[in-house]
Amino acid sequence: MNVELKVRKKKGETVKSTIKKTLSMALAIVLLSAGFAIPFATRTPAQSAELRVMISDGMKAVVEELTPQIEQSIGRKLAVQFNSSKNLRDKIQAGEPFDAAILTSDVLDDLIKQGKIATASRADISRTGMGIGVRAGAPKPDISTPEALKRTLLNAKSISFNPTGASAAHTYDMLARLGIADAVKPKLMLDAEAGRPQKNVAEGKVELVISLIPEVRFFPGVELVGPVPNDFQRYVNFASGVATNAHDADAAKALIRFLTGPALPPALKAKGMEPH
Repeated sequence: MNVELKVRKKKGETVKSTIKKTLSMALAIVLLSAGFAIPFATRTPAQSAELRVMISDGMKAVVEELTPQIEQSIGRKLAVQFNSSKNLRDKIQAGEPFDAAILTSDVLDDLIKQGKIATASRADISRTGMGIGVRAGAPKPDISTPEALKRTLLNAKSISFNPTGASAAHTYDMLARLGIADAVKPKLMLDAEAGRPQKNVAEGKVELVISLIPEVRFFPGVELVGPVPNDFQRYVNFASGVATNAHDADAAKALIRFLTGPALPPALKAKGMEPH
């Protein structure tokens, strides 16, 4: 008797299990036929892959502002690596994979010559000038004229900038033309780590930072004193391009189209930059 009950019970559980599986399959078929997407069934690797983009620090504030719009427009999430253009060039030359890049024009053109970026994909994006910053809340020195700038730099206890940054060559030239290169040399605290010169100022470790205006103006804890005088102002141009071996060339091209479209100029102006 007990054996018979166990057999009946087991058969009943088997029937219930079979019915449950059948209903589940039927429901899935109904959902698919009605147009409902089952994520794991419809998602392809290409659709879920992030677009790998290398971007110069000078464009960081703008790209961060526009990222939600960019991702919606191109249908991909961005995996962005920010750094100085020269450091990013070194990474690209070392073989680090990427899909698109926004770099200073000279560095981008060099990578095109090396065959790393497709020539036809090149597009000019923007330009920006150099500025000087201090710790937030600190008194802002006078840099309105060449003589005022000279006095400020000579009186500063410490000055920092990124020696690999886009404005480094212009900064050295400015110091030489002011005739104070040797006098301020002991005060220079140079750091090639992205954002470190600004961070040192924000933390009170350095008095002044010289960099591209957006890199100063929008760094937390740092305030822009102003642009350097016109006599010493030099503009840095930025351009974009698609990697010759891009994993998703179509999405990379869509990114370039967005960056040359109507959404960019207002964002550039809001971040202290100019459309090219």
